[in-house]
Amino acid sequence: MTSGRAGIPRRRGDELEAAILDAVWAELAEHGYDRLTMDGVAARARTSKPVLYRRWPNRVEMVMAALGRNAPDYLEPPDTGDLRTDLLLFLRSLLHRFDDLPVDAVHGLLVDLMRVPELRVVFRSGLTAQGPVATLAVIMRRAAGRGEIDPARLTPRVASLPLDLLRDAFLIEGDVPSDQVVAEVLDEIVLPLLRAPAAGAGGADTPAR
Repeated sequence: MTSGRAGIPRRRGDELEAAILDAVWAELAEHGYDRLTMDGVAARARTSKPVLYRRWPNRVEMVMAALGRNAPDYLEPPDTGDLRTDLLLFLRSLLHRFDDLPVDAVHGLLVDLMRVPELRVVFRSGLTAQGPVATLAVIMRRAAGRGEIDPARLTPRVASLPLDLLRDAFLIEGDVPSDQVVAEVLDEIVLPLLRAPAAGAGGADTPAR
């Protein structure tokens, strides 16, 4: 490894990006989202602001990248043979990845995502493509294959429902939903909906994919 200016190791590619995302997470934990700045991240990562902007156009997308790196494994969702257990395990792991961050940091990010339309589009795309909504759809499809639920119920909106409800609870209550809240969302809303017979085929929604 070569040294750059002032003896700072010159890092590139994945090594540099990992150092930056480590710095983002540390800045979030120390200062919260509102006081996180590109200058602060650059200083902590021992790099420059232009290096950050070459990767992310703004701090929200940079923070999203850091959050994504600390996400649970979307490729291997729980598969215990029981829908409720699988959903509980996955949603708990999703929520508790924020345990070492100030609540204000997560809350501020979600507020900005609602406030800025183009960022909301990027965020929603990440949720549905290979993110948590896609994982919820996988868990629900497995349950349908076992005969636990009617596969006609598996629409994109239903697949995203647990996450939508928990996000709303967080925004309203100002705190990460507890295990009790997760269980209530599943037992009182999501599971009754999934287990009810579908009203009929050929509705406006299409099965979740």
